[in-house]
Amino acid sequence: MLDIKFIRENPDLIKTVSKNKKVNVDIDELLEVDSKRRKLIANIEALNQEKNEAAKTKDIQKGKMVKDNLSAIEIEYKEVAEKFSELMYKLPNFYSKDTPIGKDESENVVKKKVGEIPSFDFKPKEHWQLGEELGIIDTETASEVSGARFSYMKGGLALLEFAVIQFVLKTLTDERILGEIIEKNNLKISSKAFVPVLPPVMIKPEVYARMGRLEPKDERYHIPSDDLYLIGSAEHTLGPLHMDKTIPENNLPIRYIGFSTAFRREAGSYGKDMKGILRLHQFDKLEMESFSLPENSEAEQDFFVAIQEYIMSALKLPYQVVNICTGDMGGPDYRQIDIETWMPGQDRYRETHTSDLMTDFQARRLNIKVKRTDGKTELLHMNDATASAGRTLIAILENYQTAEGTVLIPEVLKPFMFGISEIKK
Repeated sequence: MLDIKFIRENPDLIKTVSKNKKVNVDIDELLEVDSKRRKLIANIEALNQEKNEAAKTKDIQKGKMVKDNLSAIEIEYKEVAEKFSELMYKLPNFYSKDTPIGKDESENVVKKKVGEIPSFDFKPKEHWQLGEELGIIDTETASEVSGARFSYMKGGLALLEFAVIQFVLKTLTDERILGEIIEKNNLKISSKAFVPVLPPVMIKPEVYARMGRLEPKDERYHIPSDDLYLIGSAEHTLGPLHMDKTIPENNLPIRYIGFSTAFRREAGSYGKDMKGILRLHQFDKLEMESFSLPENSEAEQDFFVAIQEYIMSALKLPYQVVNICTGDMGGPDYRQIDIETWMPGQDRYRETHTSDLMTDFQARRLNIKVKRTDGKTELLHMNDATASAGRTLIAILENYQTAEGTVLIPEVLKPFMFGISEIKK
């Protein structure tokens, strides 16, 4: 959520931001509602004062009249306040100076490419072909049991997922490794380790809205009997960990690495990526979340991206770092940076990681503040980013396949694979 005072002073800027982010919200209507809201607040305050004066002078008749007027205005104020909140929640966050202005993903900008694209002396297979032939991906049975876009991951692939999880957790909880990543990338930031978290996978709608992630609702799974939503990422329940709290400056940054199953309806992807595990309704994910001082939040995001690069480089996977443009980024995002990894079977890069800097957009909704050492309080900043997800497994399958149809295990994952160095039939 944005600061209404700033919106009043810069309506044209907010209109430009909304247009570039493809968010349909009427700023003029918002300002009209805000003006009406403030007048009603002033009237309520004046009537409360009159009510108190009537009580002091024991003027019962005047007190009753004021009370009736107050009740009527409070009803009107409630309606206006709800409309104000509705419009405010529709507003997107600003975007950073280095965010490309563009209409869709075709105008995203590649910052750099890392790693050599592998060459094979055979036609590389897509991950779903390898999965079926090796008996490690079974979408056919899953569709009979659960429907389309579900999968059984078995044998070596199941072990591979847990190996990736263990490797990522080992990395993010080791201050020495994090310090090396910081030094290599010339970042001026704390090497404080991440706290592992297993968060709830269900969330109340009002908290989801405060996170700015409830919409689009048609992408969410809802349980009407309990009025709860299934989360689409661990950050959805990691972000509210400190809602309505004020954190001492010396405690920041606070960093979490959350593991959860994620649920997405994939409502807008009819017919796309139906095979394999690329676009599922249910998948597992490791997500980074941090709460930091405002002056450190951009460096914090750079650190998150550096961690993602460290993981992909350790797995020896070719990737590119991409600046996401205004028309393709999320509404709450101030700056979004993706990592796209080379998929030989598909002969193209596909997004495997994303990193979102929210500035104080979510913190304002969630009412999360920092108390400075001088006693002043202000909103802190929030970041979230993928550490690993199912698409990391896809990249490993396709890049480490052999002519014999097997899949080699990346060297850094072997200590977590119980002696397995190759996935075979």
